[in-house]
Amino acid sequence: MSDLQASRNSLMKMLSGSFSNQQQAFDNPPLYAHIVVRFRPAPQLAPGSLLLEQAYAIAPNEPYRICVLRPWICPERGLVILNFNIRDGQRFGGAVDDPERIAEIQEDDLLLLEGCTYLVSAADNGFEGTVEPGCRCVVKRKDRTTYLVSSFVLHPEGMETIDRGYDPDTHEHLWGSIAGAFRFTRTGDWSGEIPEHWLH
Repeated sequence: MSDLQASRNSLMKMLSGSFSNQQQAFDNPPLYAHIVVRFRPAPQLAPGSLLLEQAYAIAPNEPYRICVLRPWICPERGLVILNFNIRDGQRFGGAVDDPERIAEIQEDDLLLLEGCTYLVSAADNGFEGTVEPGCRCVVKRKDRTTYLVSSFVLHPEGMETIDRGYDPDTHEHLWGSIAGAFRFTRTGDWSGEIPEHWLH
């Protein structure tokens, strides 16, 4: 197994779980909403496919973000995370808690989000990644078209993320973190659900 394959496997395992920024939200309620982020393997899809749901803790089964992320080895760019939209994704809201509903998602439901691939590198005991440059990761927010600038640091205990949206013409910061990174603690582990054949 190559170093890149080993890194991809570690990234898959480290992502597969649930995360919460409860402590940060309680400590700084004006600045940080309480958010839960959950990544769960979708074994019927191509290797590496993780269903991602991101929701406010008061409504965990009504995610405001639902997609499929897929750690991948790209010949030109090394370790990356591909980002897929799910057609009519809201019909799968809350599926992250129900493997039978996850199993209903098919490869044909996925649409690769151009410009939204994360470029990933190994960091201290974990990984760090940023959305590829070019301002092409388009996100609709409150009827406005914006582009996403996003980064993360992932480690065994949790992760830190920064997501910000900008105006494509003026590059004005329109939404997202003002006070710094969201700090998530791992609250659950689904790495045991990764199919064995994904790891080879």
